[in-house]
This record gives sequence, structure tokens and C-alpha cells, in this order.
Amino acid sequence: MRIDAYADPGTPDRRGGWRYLAWLVRRQWPRCLAGAVLASVWMVLLAATPYLMARAVDHGLEPGDLGALAGWTGAMVAVGGVNAWLGMMRHRTMTKVRMDANFRTVKVVVAHATRLGAALRAQVGTGEVVTIGVGDVQTISGSLTAVGPGVGAVAAYATVGGLMLSVSTRLALVVLLGVPLLAVALGPLMGRLQGRETEYRERQSVLTARIGDLAGGLRVLNGLGGKGLVADAFRRDSGRLREQGYRVGAVTSWIQALGMGLPMLFLALVTWMGARLAAQGRISVGELVSVYGYVVALGWPVAFLIEMGHQLSRGVVAARRVVAFLRLEPAPDKGTREAPAEPSALHDPASGVRILPGRLTALVTTHPSDATDILDRLGRYTPSDATWGDIPLADIPLPQIRARILVAEAEADLFAGPLSNVIGDEETPVRGAGNCATSHNSAADAEQRTGADEWAKLTAAIHAAAAEDIVRALPDGLETPIEAQARNLSGGQRQRIRLARALLTDPEVFLTAEPTSALDAHTEATVADRLKRARKGRTTVLAATSPLLLDRADVVHHLVDGKVAATGTHRELLDTEPGYRAVVARDAEAEAAAGRAAEEGEPGR
Repeated sequence: MRIDAYADPGTPDRRGGWRYLAWLVRRQWPRCLAGAVLASVWMVLLAATPYLMARAVDHGLEPGDLGALAGWTGAMVAVGGVNAWLGMMRHRTMTKVRMDANFRTVKVVVAHATRLGAALRAQVGTGEVVTIGVGDVQTISGSLTAVGPGVGAVAAYATVGGLMLSVSTRLALVVLLGVPLLAVALGPLMGRLQGRETEYRERQSVLTARIGDLAGGLRVLNGLGGKGLVADAFRRDSGRLREQGYRVGAVTSWIQALGMGLPMLFLALVTWMGARLAAQGRISVGELVSVYGYVVALGWPVAFLIEMGHQLSRGVVAARRVVAFLRLEPAPDKGTREAPAEPSALHDPASGVRILPGRLTALVTTHPSDATDILDRLGRYTPSDATWGDIPLADIPLPQIRARILVAEAEADLFAGPLSNVIGDEETPVRGAGNCATSHNSAADAEQRTGADEWAKLTAAIHAAAAEDIVRALPDGLETPIEAQARNLSGGQRQRIRLARALLTDPEVFLTAEPTSALDAHTEATVADRLKRARKGRTTVLAATSPLLLDRADVVHHLVDGKVAATGTHRELLDTEPGYRAVVARDAEAEAAAGRAAEEGEPGR
């Protein structure tokens, strides 16, 4: 029963927290069944030891029969050895159950986040997703303890009750009725724990989102002098979360205290009743010994039953949060018309921007958000009346748009891994085809040619983004591990890596905003030249104010308040549009200031 971390996780049951937990059990029912059987036999054999001890006392020790004593003692040793093996296998099996539930939940959450795509941020905060991935997944997997030790505890509890019945009907009734009474006593606390846990998780997700926002905007906050204000607000929120955590801990401590104390009182009662029966001569010495043993053995299933209730209470809260996330749906795709077969013009009526096919077009605006909104409309990330050819984008199936139109975000995420995987994917070779041995086998030749083609595309994308120096500077080149979000690279290096990754996809239509804002003037000029050559004959739209990029554009749209105010080449607009000239001149002055700072020895980009 091997766990495949990459297998299809299946379709989760989204009707509720309990149903989701049941779905996790059904998806690995053979393993869960094995865990339940192993745990049941293990706990039942724990209860069998006192029975064997009673037989050894009554049949061997008391009458002085050494053969019977040796036989029953040997049976206890054998049962102990078998039980040790069963305990080990139970633990292994339940570890696999928890791992399977963990991986399966992670996969369904990640797959659904991918399916939501651009709609994810509009429907749920980053903190909520992080809290699910970090905390709720672990809590859910831990709650599946119920299918192993939990079932075993019930089996052992019933077995001990049956063995007690052979000793005394009164003792058996006390045992069989005592544990349900304990559950009734702890029930209100379990319900209270679910409420407190739910509130705590919600506050935790809000605070986690605030941590992400704070980390991402720390530089801006420092510049504005607002770091102290945000820190104070974060301190207050974290204090509230801490207080809520104390409330959860208080309920949990009561559950644990009562879970330990009440069973001990219960077991003490059973022991006292057994001692009285022995003193009255109503049970034998061996049976008295067995009662003591049963009481000790009963401690395990009682403790597991209480722990099971605690874990399930927390697990169903976590499962409800996962289910709520899985119920989110992307905007409905009502597209039924085929996309244009040939490269066609993109038109955004809201702004008046028209993108001609095969051209390098630039959007210039005082407010960057205006240009970003246009790119989102042309890429169909927001509802609009934009058209592709004569067809409204809303009428085209979204997969066709995603396959041909790429909107590259300036701060797109970079995942950890070798640089070759960060730019390309796991299938991209990290060594040249020249390192491959020549083969006369046609399949091997085809594979080698495929590797050479992928390598050529990768190196071409790196060249177009002027990122060769990054590869050369890293100790292992393209095999160098890159941290999450490329934290071990500079801002300018991250920007070029993002550009290389986008260019590697070679989309028919490429839309991006400020692809060179973190680069020095020399590198930016190199990127501008190479980008124009690499995208020759392909539709490319840049939202930028850099003169170096604008000078390479075939068409420039100057936007005022989100509307096209003028269209022409960069030099034409410089001569005829004072507003355009003011925006571009301001950017040119900023570049000159950055260049002077670099010459004076300040850290470059």
C-alpha cells in the first residue's frame, strides 16, 4: 500500500466537514481497515494478558502445578511478543493513513487553487490559504487516528466488558456503562472546543494575511514612516489572537484534565468493587488479579476514546474550512465561439486601446493601475467588452484564451528549485544536447532531438531577457537551487528571470507591465533590443514609461484617465504631446538619478 504523492487524489466530498473526513477514509479504505484490525487486535491482546495471568494464578500458582504455571506464563510471553509486533505495525499503518490524508488534502487544495486561478485572490485571502496549508491539513490528518486506535479502543472496551461479565455481572455493567457516561460528561466541552477552535482559526488566517502584506510592503512602509503604525496594529491583533489561543487552551486543558481524572476515578471504582467481591469470597484470587489487570488494560482504550473525541472535534473544524475553500467557484465560462484562427487585433472599448497583431505596442499612463486594468481586460482576467478580432473575449472559451494570450505579472511568484525549473519546468534539460551520446535507435534520436529543442528554447529565452550573466554568476549555473520567490537573487535578477520564463512560453499575444523597472539603463537597453528581436512578428504589449522601451515600440498609446489621448511612435508623441513628454521625461530623470547613484557606489539593481 504505497503512497503516491502524484496520483489523482479523487473528487472530494464537499457537503460538510464530517463527509470530507469520511471521504478521506473511503479513498484509502484498505489501509484504514488494516489499521483498525491491527489496533483492535493489539488492544484486545492487552486485555487478554490479565486473563492469562488469572489462569496462571488459579491453575498453576495456587494449586502448585508448575506445568500449568509454565504453560500460562509462556502464553503470556508469546502474547506479549505478538502484541509488540502488532503495535509496531499499527503505528506504521496509521502513519501511512495520516500521510495519505495529508498529501490528498494538499493536492485537492492546490488543484482547486489552480482551477480558481485569477478568481482566487478575489474570493479568499492569502492568510486563509496559508492557514489551511500549514495548520488545517495537519489537524485533518491527525483526526484520522479515529479509524485505527479509535476503532481498536471500542473493540477492546467491548472485550473487557465481556471478560468482566465472566467475573461479575455487576462489574461488567459498571464497565459497560461507565465510558458512555464519561462521553456525556465531556460532550459539552467538545462542542465548546469546536466553537473556540473555529474562531481561533479565522483570526489566525487574518493575522497570517497581515504578516504577508507587512513583509511584502516593508520597504514602502519604511519610506513612508508607517512601519511603527502597522507594527502597533499587528501587535494588537496578535494579542487578540493570543487571548483567543488561551481560550482554546483552557477548554483543551479541561478536556485533558477530565479525560485523565474521570477515567481514573472510574477505574478506581471498578478496582474497589472487585476487591470487595474478593473479600466476600464471591470471586477467586486469580479473578481479583484479572480485575486489576482489566482495569489497567482498560486505561488504554479509555484514553484513546477521549483522545479520539478531541482529535475529531478539531479535525471537523479544519475539514469545514477546507470544504468552504473547495466550494469556491471561478467565474462561469460561457464561451462557445472559437477564437480567431489567425492573429487578430485586440480591442478594449473601455479605453479605446487597439492592439494590432504582430506589433510591439506600448501603453503609457500617469497611473500604472490604468494600464494594468487594460491588460487584465485584454487577457480576460476581469469582465469587459474587449474583443479579439470581431469576437467578444467573453464569448471565447477561457482555455483557448489562456493557450494563446499570456499576461505576465510584474511580481509573479517564483517557486523554489533549480534555476532551470524556475524558468522552464521539470522536463527542461539542464545540459546541452552535445553532452548526449549519439544513438542509432530512432526513439532515442527523437528524445535527443526533443532535448536539444527544449535546450535551445531555454537558452533563447535567457538570452532575450539578458539573463546570461545571472546563469554565469551562479555556482552551478542552471542547476543552482533558487529559494522561494528567488530571495537569493536581486530585484533586477528576479525581473529578468520572470521575463525569461514568460518568453519561454512563446505566446501568440504577450501582455506585461514594467518588465524592466528594476534594471539599470544599460541592461534595460539590452533587454529592449533583444525583446523586440525575439518577439518579431508576434503581438506584444508593454505597459511602460521607460524611454528605452518606448523607443523600440512600433505603436505607443498615451492614456489619460484610462482613455487613449494620443497614438503614434515614441518620437512623434514627444514632439506633439506635452503630457506624454512630461510622463516620459520624469521617468528619464529617475533613470538618470539611478545611474548617478550607481556611479557613486550605491548598491545597483
